[in-house]
Amino acid sequence: MKATGIVRRIDDLGRVVVPKEIRRTQRIREGDPLEIFTDREGQIILKKFSPIGELGAIARQYAYSLAQTMKCTVCITDTDQIIAAAGAGREDLQDRYIEPELEKLMKERKMAVSKDQIVCPIISQGDVLGSIVFTSSDEKKPMKELEEKMIIAAAGFLALQLEG
Repeated sequence: MKATGIVRRIDDLGRVVVPKEIRRTQRIREGDPLEIFTDREGQIILKKFSPIGELGAIARQYAYSLAQTMKCTVCITDTDQIIAAAGAGREDLQDRYIEPELEKLMKERKMAVSKDQIVCPIISQGDVLGSIVFTSSDEKKPMKELEEKMIIAAAGFLALQLEG
């Protein structure tokens, strides 16, 4: 574990301020949920919570199945990084932080369609929790209406998994 040299006191309500430098490097924003753990040595561990990250194995299998069926690259993201990737170039995509453009689309709750890519937010109980991205691996085969319907269904399926 990396020492930061920063000491904070707990206030009378049991709160502690996470320093700005740590929030910035860990991409923790106001309102983000944090998981709190303790280890055997008594250390307290804070971890940014990702509901989609909790679906890790299912998300990987689902991305693989979608990529095989739709013949494209599929990424399932939370609000910060790619949780699951399948199809061409998946090794380079897995666990990468998302691009600012994708983050913006998620905040706007918009689906975006171009000739080689479709992005659909995953919205569960009114909150945007991530997105699904289909990218064509063949420049000559543009994304079509079938891919749009499939990505909407996939986002809806994952949203239901998160609600249950």
